[in-house]
Amino acid sequence: MNLNFITRAAALSAVVLAVSSGSAFAQATAQPFTIQIDGSSTVFPLSEAVAEGFQQQTQGRVRVTVGESGTGGGFRKFCRGEIHISGASRPIRTSEMATCAAAGIQYVEIPVAFDGLTVVVNPSNPIRSMTVAELRRIWEPAAQGRVTNYRQVNPSFPDMAMQLYGAGSASGTFDYFTEAVNGTARASRTDYTPTEDDNVTVQGVSSNAGGLGYFGLAYYEENRSRLRGLAIDNGNGPVEPSVANVTNGTYAPLSRPIFIYVNAAAMRRPQVAQFVQHYVNNAGASATRVGYVPLPASAYATYLQRAQRRQVGTAFGGRQAIGITIEQLLARRLVMTPTSSD
Repeated sequence: MNLNFITRAAALSAVVLAVSSGSAFAQATAQPFTIQIDGSSTVFPLSEAVAEGFQQQTQGRVRVTVGESGTGGGFRKFCRGEIHISGASRPIRTSEMATCAAAGIQYVEIPVAFDGLTVVVNPSNPIRSMTVAELRRIWEPAAQGRVTNYRQVNPSFPDMAMQLYGAGSASGTFDYFTEAVNGTARASRTDYTPTEDDNVTVQGVSSNAGGLGYFGLAYYEENRSRLRGLAIDNGNGPVEPSVANVTNGTYAPLSRPIFIYVNAAAMRRPQVAQFVQHYVNNAGASATRVGYVPLPASAYATYLQRAQRRQVGTAFGGRQAIGITIEQLLARRLVMTPTSSD
């Protein structure tokens, strides 16, 4: 065979390969950048609402995926560098701070709204309120297998078997609720239906006369026609779960801030920085729309500045702050080291 022909054929093949490879590269680079969010099922409705608005604004140039593997599950992915943003219904814990530090991952902590954990029952249940002490009798570890009827909690309650639903152990809601009610985070009876999907609790309680569960205020607001939210008496009389009572600080100790944690290095990407700015600027309106309590405008301005400057750390030092008010939240300073162990 003619050597010149072989050489020309090889050269032509190289050109074709280069053209086709360049075309494939062009197609690959044309794909929209994807921002990955995971974590709290409580924060999920807020992040989802913000993400939808952002994708409309960017006309598909940036995609945002929002998962709900629970606060603990989100932090595990976040500290492995698998996601850009983790939604959290509690502050980052000491062990999670250490895991992120070991992986070289720094984070920007941004409170995005306030929530009121809501205890719900079936609408046919005559109970209208409970004290924190009564909730403890239901949910403390010692109640497992023993407290199974409402009358065991209070003689005035109906003679009716309880069917309990609540957050799974990977959930920040589980951590917060158990500490606020039982006095120790993660101390709880385990003979209930645990889930990271709050819609499972909605279905379970609404389908069973003796059903009782707990989750964030937004899920109650969305399902008022199917559930009854109990007023909580913390010693000053029953207080209904509502946006107004979370705002004025009377719905204690079940009021809490909810957060997003942003990978500080990822914020060097313009798409992530743009999305976080959009999130903070729209968190208040979106929180109102989905049933949470927006922060003051001055707070969002402060947190936007924190994001733009990529100020890393947490204002909680690895521990919960039960019953914290919005004003107390705003007064806290960022730290990078734990102030207590888990």
